[in-house]
Amino acid sequence: MDLKTIQPLVLCLVLAGSAFAQPSLSKQQQIDLHMRQAAASLKDKRPDQAISEYKATVALDANNVDAQGNLGVLLFFHNDYALAVPHLRAAVKLQPGLAKIQALLGMCEKLTGDAVHAESDLKEAFASLQEEKLKLQTGLELIEIYDAAGEYEKAAGVVGVLRQLKPNDPAILYAAYRIYSAMTDEATLILAMTAPESAQLHQLKAHEMARLSNNAEAIAQFREAVKIDPHLPGIHFELAEMLSQTGDDDGAEKEYMAALAENPFDEKSECRLGEAALHANDFKAASDHFSRALELQPEDLDAGIGQAKVAMAMNQPEKALPLLERASKAEPSDAAVHYHLAMVYRSLGRKDDSSRELAEFRKLKDMKEKLKQTYHDMRLQPKNDRPDPSLPK
Repeated sequence: MDLKTIQPLVLCLVLAGSAFAQPSLSKQQQIDLHMRQAAASLKDKRPDQAISEYKATVALDANNVDAQGNLGVLLFFHNDYALAVPHLRAAVKLQPGLAKIQALLGMCEKLTGDAVHAESDLKEAFASLQEEKLKLQTGLELIEIYDAAGEYEKAAGVVGVLRQLKPNDPAILYAAYRIYSAMTDEATLILAMTAPESAQLHQLKAHEMARLSNNAEAIAQFREAVKIDPHLPGIHFELAEMLSQTGDDDGAEKEYMAALAENPFDEKSECRLGEAALHANDFKAASDHFSRALELQPEDLDAGIGQAKVAMAMNQPEKALPLLERASKAEPSDAAVHYHLAMVYRSLGRKDDSSRELAEFRKLKDMKEKLKQTYHDMRLQPKNDRPDPSLPK
């Protein structure tokens, strides 16, 4: 036998002898070794090897929370959802309160068709999660389950929480649209079936017609609702708003007065009557209406802006300034506020401030025009889109 053949054999025998020389490892030592090797594999970005090590650990000790949880997480991100479920479930059972693990468990259950357990685990995890990204995803998954089951009130509750966390997130806004639309459709169907001759159904139809820019039919439905129940809360104000949009100022004023007769605390009707008086250059009447509205609701922006317009019309920019500055802070996306503020600053000789506000007005005006195009494409009428004749075209 030559040296080349002997060397590997000798090496093999040496290693074997070394192995035989080592004392056998205890169960706990084996567990510790597998856990260390799993951690090293994760550090080296070898998840498959880590999975093997965690499996070996679980085989030795099924009550090892870290091994069960980590194995479940790795299988989840490996898209082995069915295999991940028992390990994630074991970890949650062994140590309740593991919100992140329970959220992943719920997602796995949802993906594998176990909607009942998925709802329970996602709901419990959602209430405890602190990490924003995972909480958002958990909430969206929970909304889908509620939506599929027709449990729209529960879904709407989750939507509300998510919108507080991230109000401008497209996925959350779409979820809100989907759920609120489903609730609207459900309510419409039930109302039509249970109270087909009610004033409320005509009121609902009026809103739908207005949304579709069918103003004439909207007014007809509002009038039908008034005929059935002239004391229906809000009906006179809603009809007045519709009449105002179609240019029937006299009819609108009559309905705003009727709204105030029904509800003397209706500050919105006071604001609208103030705007009508301002348009007619009756500054005292306008100021009285806006002042009354502010008494009823000190935070009403329309009333504050209206009172500022009265002050500007009477060449009193110093009185208009605090009202508009407060409105700007409360509603920074209102283009009209920035325009009027720019005019006040100009009157007070504050050119830089005026230029800044005018630039903001133009930016917001452009955004509003783009939004109008979106509504036009969808054949919808923007809500609360009241023209302000004092603004430049």
